[in-house]
Amino acid sequence: MTHPAHRLSVAPMMAWTDRHCRVFLRGITRHALLYTEMIPVNAVLRGDRARWLGFDALEHPLALQLGGSDPAALAECARIAADLGYAEINLNVGCPSPKVQSGSFGACLMAEPELVARSVAAMKAAVSVPVTVKHRIGLDDAEEWPALTGFVRIVAEAGCDRFIVHARKAWLKGLSAQQNRSVPPLRHELVHRLKAEYPALEIVINGGLRTLDAALPHLGGLDGVMLGRAAYETPYVLAEVDRRVFGDVRPCPSRAEIVAAFVPYVARSLAEGGRRIAVTRHMQGLFTGRPGAAKAWRQTLNAFAQTPGMKPDALTDAAMRLDAPAALAA
Repeated sequence: MTHPAHRLSVAPMMAWTDRHCRVFLRGITRHALLYTEMIPVNAVLRGDRARWLGFDALEHPLALQLGGSDPAALAECARIAADLGYAEINLNVGCPSPKVQSGSFGACLMAEPELVARSVAAMKAAVSVPVTVKHRIGLDDAEEWPALTGFVRIVAEAGCDRFIVHARKAWLKGLSAQQNRSVPPLRHELVHRLKAEYPALEIVINGGLRTLDAALPHLGGLDGVMLGRAAYETPYVLAEVDRRVFGDVRPCPSRAEIVAAFVPYVARSLAEGGRRIAVTRHMQGLFTGRPGAAKAWRQTLNAFAQTPGMKPDALTDAAMRLDAPAALAA
């Protein structure tokens, strides 16, 4: 059975899931759906479009997350992105940062489901690819279940193709964006209840899932799971995704194989003027959990970032040494 890419996805994460990160992660999983960082509509319409929307063909399947609240502007951005080849357009209704709130988008839009519905309808009219929404289960001290179902019911009527539910409230006042990722209690059961109440809707769960063993049981009742910080901080957690989620019988890549696959991209990016640290910083956690190797790998990456004459192949050589059984024994 072939599963859709959203069966397991890697969350959009500001300052993390840039194009370099996504190419690196694609070397670990062939099938999982990857998301961009949240891109504000003004950056797309008035900024350097190649910078904000550019991606490598290696990244597919790839979804774009937009931040905005003007239906016409969102529709135009969606059209541009679809023409460039993005497989999905996602609207951010979950970010609680003060900066995002000041722009009247992100999590504060949960209080305006009719506006979100108009935005979704406008994007749906502009593109043929799926239009999805990533949101929280509620805001501030409002009761979660009525807030969640009220929001989803209205937005679903506009044709939203999928709801990606971060199973925490967003507190717009009193908690920082960082605290909002951990302080509000997780309510995974509400996401499952949502699917039970609205079985025709596609529902993906996000929030607090640190391992595949923790994530995969949710696939028994939901349409997908989304990993966030775990996929970035401990990226080798994705190594078994293709086999366990998508039924791909090919062997899981070793850490050394992942590095070897990424090195040609590193060389090409540097030749095009990319900064060493910008291209390789997302690899820091690759050896996390491998005794005796994690620290040495981070030291190798730091040396590469600070040594202009160091060749990218040195990363492959180091990874092969650290991934060898003798290194583990040490």
